[in-house]
Amino acid sequence: MTTDAPRPVNPNPGLREATGGKEPQQDRPVTLFTGQWADLPFDQMCQLAADWGYDGLEIACWGDHFDVLQAAEDPAYVQAKKDTLAQYGLGCWAISNHLNGQAVCEAIIDERYHNMVNPRVWGDGEPEGVRRRAAEEMKLTARAAANFGVDTVVGFTGSAIWHYVAMFPPVGDDVIRAGYADFAERWHPILDVFEEVGVRFAHEVHPSEIAYDYWSTVATLEAIGHRRSFGLNFDPSHMVWQGLDYVGFLDDFSELIYHVDCKDTKIRMNNGRNGMLGSHLPWADPRRGWDFISTGHGDTRWEDIFRMLNHIGYAGPISIEWEDAGMDRLAGAPEALAFIRGLNGITPPTAAFDAAFATR
Repeated sequence: MTTDAPRPVNPNPGLREATGGKEPQQDRPVTLFTGQWADLPFDQMCQLAADWGYDGLEIACWGDHFDVLQAAEDPAYVQAKKDTLAQYGLGCWAISNHLNGQAVCEAIIDERYHNMVNPRVWGDGEPEGVRRRAAEEMKLTARAAANFGVDTVVGFTGSAIWHYVAMFPPVGDDVIRAGYADFAERWHPILDVFEEVGVRFAHEVHPSEIAYDYWSTVATLEAIGHRRSFGLNFDPSHMVWQGLDYVGFLDDFSELIYHVDCKDTKIRMNNGRNGMLGSHLPWADPRRGWDFISTGHGDTRWEDIFRMLNHIGYAGPISIEWEDAGMDRLAGAPEALAFIRGLNGITPPTAAFDAAFATR
């Protein structure tokens, strides 16, 4: 295994091709993650994003948006996707395979996964077989990304120990250590392929994953031996309801922020009844302690985030992951874009503001 530093996020050698011949922007491009839009044909998704004014897409590897097997093996399939992007003047800086990556380390493979993972990953549904086929799918994803000309894959890892999060019935520390070891054993061969083709993996820190908060992220990076092909997708929405310092997280893990997703969270735990764990209630139910909400309508400190992104020198894409069970997505997605455009336009000054106070 190698530990070479990853290529820069933007530009990368294949980006001009992946963006349909469009030169990479000097400013951070604003993209729309297509995972919540996979019910729409890819062509329609591109038209919507272009009409709204997005710079490009973070393409999900489900629906008809992107099939990693075809992209890994068929140049004509790759070219057709590039042509569609070019038709609408859109770029692509990352693809995402959350659903299949989740199954790699998942402790409980059950019927939930039947319609979530690719049918070739599900197979006969035998749990260990699903995990192994999911690992092969992630290797294919790395090759597909390389063929497509992007150098970042965003996704989940799953976890063998997430279901122990309540710590009851009690488990020994050896069980927790074994969970991180299981993650490393299953992901090292995947990362070998990522490094072979010059692509990096951006793990989304998220409940139900091996890294879901600050200290589990530290333990995950230690388990994987700090391989530079394994970095982070920053999505503050999952940190807001956990009460984490997500701005400080950006600073502490600045060199490993390979991608940024924008999703907002609204906290509603102020009536003495609503709880952090959501009470098994559906999204948008007012009895929930928190909800995902359209970017700009929640409690996330977005200006602090963008000022920190400037401070750490993040130059990659800003991707809007639109989720709000109480708002129509066709209205929410363009509104979220306008909100993020304003923050993305905050640029560091060329000189200190107090330089004008100098007397010499």
